[in-house]
Amino acid sequence: MERGLLWLPLLIAFFWLAWQGSREFKKVEGYRVWSQNFDRAKYDIYAVLAQKGNNITWGKPTVKGIANLETFSLNNVKDINLLIDDKPINVDELPRKAQKIELEFVFPETSKFVRIPFTEIPLAGEWGKFLQSELQRIEKEMRDNKTIKE
Repeated sequence: MERGLLWLPLLIAFFWLAWQGSREFKKVEGYRVWSQNFDRAKYDIYAVLAQKGNNITWGKPTVKGIANLETFSLNNVKDINLLIDDKPINVDELPRKAQKIELEFVFPETSKFVRIPFTEIPLAGEWGKFLQSELQRIEKEMRDNKTIKE
């Protein structure tokens, strides 16, 4: 009897871990299906992020699929910042540790921005570099098109 009572907490912990694993598997499977329509995508426990052309789509992974989806165009973005603990950081000089990691998209409208959370600094840095280069490419194309029209 005593041995049974000693094993009960381990049995409960095992079932809880299996249940959590099942929930995470469902989130990842939902992301896998969702991400097939995009050129580039990332998954972590805080947010999913995907890019198709100049459009960025992001949301929160849940057991029932991706929730709170938002889409915006890089054509409308003024600046992209990598924020580590709410401070802008150069993507070429990443710190090793942080409490809060976000990629911030700043729009020309006053004080409008979107912040997408990340769990890993290197992954956020890679996305920051890539999207900043995409933003520069778009700005160059817009300048070139403006010059041609004049």
